[in-house]
Amino acid sequence: MCGIAGIVRWDGREPDRGLLLQMAESLRTRGPDGVGLFREKGLGLVNTRLSIVDLVGGDQPISNEDGSCWVVQNGEIYNHEELRGELEGLGHVFVTHCDTEVLVHGYEEWGAKGLLGRLNGAFAFALVDRKARRLLVARDRLGIRPLFVFEGGDRLLFASEAKAFFQDPSFEGEVDPLGLAEVFTLWACRPGGSFYRGVRELGPGCLLWVDLEAEGAEGAWEERWWDFSFFEEGCYASVGEAAEHLRELLEDSCRLRLRADVPVGAYLSGGLDSSATAALVQKMGVPELRSFAVAFADPLFDESSFQGRMAAELGTKLETVRIEGGEIAAVFPEVLRRCEKPLLRTSPAPLFLLSKAVREAGMKVVLTGEGADEVFAGYNIFKEMKVRRFWARQPASECRPLLLRKLYPYLARDLGRAEAFTRAFFRKGMEALEDPLYSHRLRFGNTARCFRMLAPEIREAHPQEEILEALVADLPESYASESPLGRAQDLEIRTFLQGYLLHSQGDRMLMAHSVEGRFPFLDHRLLEFAARLPDRFRLAGLREKWVLRKAVEDLLPEEIGKREKRPYRAPILRSFLGPGAPSWPMELLEEGSLKASGLLDPLPVRRLLAKCRKNLETGVSESDEMALVGVLSTLLLQNEGYDVPECDPDQKVQRDVLIREGKVQG
Repeated sequence: MCGIAGIVRWDGREPDRGLLLQMAESLRTRGPDGVGLFREKGLGLVNTRLSIVDLVGGDQPISNEDGSCWVVQNGEIYNHEELRGELEGLGHVFVTHCDTEVLVHGYEEWGAKGLLGRLNGAFAFALVDRKARRLLVARDRLGIRPLFVFEGGDRLLFASEAKAFFQDPSFEGEVDPLGLAEVFTLWACRPGGSFYRGVRELGPGCLLWVDLEAEGAEGAWEERWWDFSFFEEGCYASVGEAAEHLRELLEDSCRLRLRADVPVGAYLSGGLDSSATAALVQKMGVPELRSFAVAFADPLFDESSFQGRMAAELGTKLETVRIEGGEIAAVFPEVLRRCEKPLLRTSPAPLFLLSKAVREAGMKVVLTGEGADEVFAGYNIFKEMKVRRFWARQPASECRPLLLRKLYPYLARDLGRAEAFTRAFFRKGMEALEDPLYSHRLRFGNTARCFRMLAPEIREAHPQEEILEALVADLPESYASESPLGRAQDLEIRTFLQGYLLHSQGDRMLMAHSVEGRFPFLDHRLLEFAARLPDRFRLAGLREKWVLRKAVEDLLPEEIGKREKRPYRAPILRSFLGPGAPSWPMELLEEGSLKASGLLDPLPVRRLLAKCRKNLETGVSESDEMALVGVLSTLLLQNEGYDVPECDPDQKVQRDVLIREGKVQG
């Protein structure tokens, strides 16, 4: 795992070494073990390394035999050993044991798309073909590793994190009102956008070509090299047969992700996904597997009893980070600095503290269970969609909406106001079965409270309905042919997983403390497998992740294997405004701060704050809590300048490749 950045100068001048080093310094937590540079006419690349594979010989940039191709990479190519063997058989000579080296030889042998199609990994890399005078920047299939692009004036910049752009004097760092409105509608920016004006995130499964002989931005263009769709193929006669194949895929996915020259640990949430991952890893003979978990002082959020039960079953050493009082608010400013866009939940903060504990324990790599819920239909949003479509066939039915009690057991305890409110909520748009956003329309509608916090001019310029229409326009043609469940999962992956979960809870919180996360359920082979299954194999009635449960049932205690999905949440209201909260939330919410922002509407924000303080003990609605987090995170980011200490332009780096007039120096 690493950080990468680069500068393309359309005027052909050699990029400044000092600026490249400053960009690297801003990415230091992604790679504290070394810095590498590549510079030639019109192009500069930089890498900050977190050494995991080939600790001694894997410094970047790395070239092929004749130096005609050079590469810097963020991430890992998990099947590099197999690719290395194939390439050596074709005559290529390797000088390291690092996974990154397969990229230059593979590109030379198979070309860009031939190489990308063979990779199993989580990566973002930049490869320069010096003979063709072009640059290839590529991102993994599901967008596990981030990559941002900025075009301005006489240059194009790219980096693992947008904060690197703040080191360039030509980058103004202005907030993009559209990006802000998208977050307050979709929880995340749409693919191709960002929170900063002029910055775009390279899409998952996309590549960027740059013609290094071009004289302007027309010399850069993007292509999609991989995509997915849910389309049943009928390959399996039974769920048991499918489960057997899934088990083989999962075992191989875990096997590949254990490849490292440092110890590999695991997160253990107490749920099905992380428990199955840890059990599979232990079965492969990992000695003294270390596991890590988050616990909460508030029992409403705590899952420590299940974590302890699974740890005891595995015999693993479990290290727990217990979250109390105002700890979430205390670290929230730094969490936002890592996320680089507003949040509507505090869930990333405990994971930030967890990755800190992992690093302090001397670990660099952990396996986690991210992705299983999206791939195998684990969330309530999929069940809600199914119940609503069933109810819509007989809208007057009094029995059909009772299925909602299976999703929300508290309804069975309160047959009065709570059930009446919930029925009315889930009835909204229930009969609009052809709506492309049917499964998620209620979630997006639930952000209306957040959206009202934005300044009137932003709401008028970028209304929520236009944002949703743009989201529909982004969807691939194959989307319309998918089943209702397939469309729901497709949409969840493209919005929540790629735009929010991996960005804000995955990569960023881990790399904040130089820890690489590996996600076995996000092996593209698992998604392609699940997307071809009958819907009932993923969601059997209202039983989520049915085929996955069958595949791992022999590995887990019954209370874990049959446990229903419990969404991961973290405290909000009392964290920011309760007795143990720090002072900064109230300081940011002062009248002067709100007026100076220009991004928020002071009147609804004041009303929201008054409501939250009045109901501190009894609590407020989920939409109110989300609005509070959105307001605070917007103000925090607006005041963040991403200053980095000055770098010595003559400082020593692990590898400094300077190419001038065809000669390699350094």
